[in-house]
Amino acid sequence: MVTVVGVRFRKAGKIYYFNPGDLQMAAGDGCIVETARGVEFGRVVIGPREVPEEEVVQPLKQVIRSATSEDYQRVEENKRRAQEAFQIALRKIAEHGLPMKLLEAEYTLDESKLIFSFTADGRVDFRELVKDLASIFRTRIELRQVGVRDEAKLIGGLGPCGRDLCCATFLGEFEPVSIRMAKDQNLSLNPSKISGLCGRLMCCLKYECEAYREFKETFGEGVPELLPEEFYEDVESEDDYYTELLQVDGVAEVDYQLMVEAAEIERVVAEEPEEPAKRKKSRSKKRRSSKGSKKKERKAKDKEPKAEEAAAEAKPAAQAKKAPGSKKKRRPRRKKPKAQQEAKAE
Repeated sequence: MVTVVGVRFRKAGKIYYFNPGDLQMAAGDGCIVETARGVEFGRVVIGPREVPEEEVVQPLKQVIRSATSEDYQRVEENKRRAQEAFQIALRKIAEHGLPMKLLEAEYTLDESKLIFSFTADGRVDFRELVKDLASIFRTRIELRQVGVRDEAKLIGGLGPCGRDLCCATFLGEFEPVSIRMAKDQNLSLNPSKISGLCGRLMCCLKYECEAYREFKETFGEGVPELLPEEFYEDVESEDDYYTELLQVDGVAEVDYQLMVEAAEIERVVAEEPEEPAKRKKSRSKKRRSSKGSKKKERKAKDKEPKAEEAAAEAKPAAQAKKAPGSKKKRRPRRKKPKAQQEAKAE
């Protein structure tokens, strides 16, 4: 057994084992180690522990020392200078007309090497570019061509699930992914649905693949496999679903708009209740109006016998006015028509 600590040099980078020696280190501490690229700053992600010698790549290098405040300041300064170098390298690539895409520039801690990462469709002759960059920065220049997966890891982004890319957040190494994994999980074989931003099969296809294989070995094939086209043809429409629901469960159709209006009316009534004082006033007004109408009816009934008495007194007075010697007006006689008079004369 060997005592080691796990060190990372970048976020979601590969973990390398180093011998801590007599240093007291814990997860999260910074450290200075020597690598194939030179002296670099790393961060401990796995605390001291014992592992079998078979898991360690020999020769096992030792941690030089723990990081100090000066080392942290130097790391920040190197990041600022690397951004400037990145812009200069972009201009030089455009001047030489090289078919390459620059991704990142990085200084080692001791500034002995400047590393540029890029992608390209094929091999690129960048010998003249290296000469120009070396004359500008006065240090060793390394141009490193990476693949499309490493490009996605360096740049980052959002996957189809809406979250940050797994490779840019926690995946230290890329594991092989095959189309067979998608078949075992009954996923659609459409390339646009099972491919990531890098254009390769999504790394998350491997997460649950073993669980699906174990379930199939335990329970067997419970449902016959269906092609995606056959599956989508058998799915019932929304109208059919609600029609069957009304028939089977006996649910009556409801006018949704009517329900909304009724709920709105109930809400308005609940918010603006009538005040008790207003209700009392309206009741007292009704009572007063009813009392007034009754009084009017009584007065009308009292006036009726008085009117009858006045009419009876008026009749003898009218008869007394007619004197016995008064002449009555005679009615004028009707004149006979001329035709009848002539007939009688004949």
